[in-house]
Amino acid sequence: MKTSFKSIRYFIAVAESGSISAAIHELGVSQSVVSQAIAQVEADLGTLLFDRRARGMTLTHAGHQFLRHAHQIEVAMRNAREALSSRPHTVTGHLNIGVTSLMVGYYLPFLLDRFKRVFPRITVQITEDRRDYLEHALVSGELDVALIVVSQLQNQSAMETETILRSGWRVWFPVNHRLTDEDKIAAIDLAQQPLIVLQVDELGDTATALWNSAGVDPHVLIRTSSVEAVRSLVATGAGCTVLPDMLYRPWSLEGDRIEARPLAQPLPQLEVGLAWRKGAEQPESLSNFLTAVHPTLDSRLGAGAAHGVRC
Repeated sequence: MKTSFKSIRYFIAVAESGSISAAIHELGVSQSVVSQAIAQVEADLGTLLFDRRARGMTLTHAGHQFLRHAHQIEVAMRNAREALSSRPHTVTGHLNIGVTSLMVGYYLPFLLDRFKRVFPRITVQITEDRRDYLEHALVSGELDVALIVVSQLQNQSAMETETILRSGWRVWFPVNHRLTDEDKIAAIDLAQQPLIVLQVDELGDTATALWNSAGVDPHVLIRTSSVEAVRSLVATGAGCTVLPDMLYRPWSLEGDRIEARPLAQPLPQLEVGLAWRKGAEQPESLSNFLTAVHPTLDSRLGAGAAHGVRC
């Protein structure tokens, strides 16, 4: 069969205008091209579609029947074009993502990898800053979405959030530390040890609640913004630390072992997630981001949480 979609379009134009001369003004082609196209359609179908008259062309019974099918073909082709034009790899746009320093190394690479694979033509701008600044930027519309510790948000009423990971807290020790014989660690016992405090994403402030509730003053050896420095210091016996399970790894970069034990007085779980401004019309790029990253969040972040509970 040699009938093309273009020939069907020419047929529809002639059928609806009532003459070839009227149709060619709409189509922008020559009369001979339209006449040949209709003749080809009739030859392929094996029937006449028009009664040719001096003052125009009228549809035969077969022509009326075929016109219904021709319109269905036209609609199907239009739907196909729309579907293909909205394929993820053809979608363009811009997305502003905010992220805290803790999230940059742990979770952002997985999200970006998934998003760029699905929507490679959407440009991404990333801003790394403190949680309070990112909140302000979300509310003001400077950022579309932030990967952040959502349990620490101060302006919850202005945000839509989606929690993707919940993490409890444990105490990290070097191997053979005397407190590793305990099933649970009391704050008063821990306060007597040299403590290494990770002062990033306000984790240090959260851990302070442990000492406040126990009414003790901890012996802080160092405050640092480096997770790997904390691991190395703990693993080599310089001190202990209290951190969320999501950060726990059983080895330091140098290959030294790290043990972890639960607290006798558990701290509130830390919730990691995505946050965006409530009430505003959601940009298409943000909708695409939220759709694209879900499989990555479920597999990679979930796996990270499972890993974090090992001792």
